[in-house]
Amino acid sequence: MLWPHQPVLYHEVLQALRPRAGGRYVDGTLGAGGHAAGILEASSPDGLLLGLDVDPDALTLAAKRLAPFGARASLRRGSYADLAGHLRALGWESVDGILLDLGVSSMQLDVAGRGFSFRHDAPLDMRFDPAAPLTAADLVNTLDEAALADILWRYGEERHSWRVARAIVRHRPIRTTGELAAVVAAATRSGRRGRHPATRTFQALRIAVNRELENLESVLPQAVEALKPGGRLAVIAFHSLEDRIVKHFLRAESGYCVCPPEMPHCDCDRPARVRLLKPFPIRPAPEEASRNPRARSARLRVAEKLA
Repeated sequence: MLWPHQPVLYHEVLQALRPRAGGRYVDGTLGAGGHAAGILEASSPDGLLLGLDVDPDALTLAAKRLAPFGARASLRRGSYADLAGHLRALGWESVDGILLDLGVSSMQLDVAGRGFSFRHDAPLDMRFDPAAPLTAADLVNTLDEAALADILWRYGEERHSWRVARAIVRHRPIRTTGELAAVVAAATRSGRRGRHPATRTFQALRIAVNRELENLESVLPQAVEALKPGGRLAVIAFHSLEDRIVKHFLRAESGYCVCPPEMPHCDCDRPARVRLLKPFPIRPAPEEASRNPRARSARLRVAEKLA
């Protein structure tokens, strides 16, 4: 079977997590299992891995890819937002490394019927978990103009959020990705060179449908709590909203002051629980960025649990 191309920042993730024999690791965003396979290979002969994903198609693909590792790989359908619950169910009190590869995968983007991309005209879905109750079509066709504009600005940083929201409401019902992309393009008539004007709108709706930022804020403290001393957390973000949350959290956990300038008294007096391996994110090598355009925006941040 032909697997998808090598996952983003593959070698950098393995260098960051330092998988070893006997270690226990979590891939909270399993996808096709590329990073997980690397972790299991590097932690042979008896390293263990828990793989989580809400997408049943991803789990099916990953199960085939990781079948050679047998019982060393435990795969579960579920969200990393309930990391602590998944670890309890497996009987793991702590782990040596955790990986979160955030956002939508290339595999999901390439399946037209999932409705993530305006490259294919498909039902306006965008759910990572097909069983989740809320779709992008639900948001587009039921929210009022103010609520839509808020989502587009907050999750997509769309500077024409009110104009786009007004156009969406005026053209409802909108049922497909092609219809939505056309409405947004007509409303904005702008976009970065090489970028479709609906890019930010699609990002905003996907994040809202899947509660991506809320889930990220939920998992980060659980991840630090679950790590053994010396264990490492590696997080790959693809846009500034995710990366800002990760950066702020890790800086606070490592003892840096993150209080806003207007605060009269610093509230950052708790002891550091992690140390940052680097003060800046790790970016893909030029060769990877040229080979895989999606990798160009990837940013990897790594922290190590202190004793």
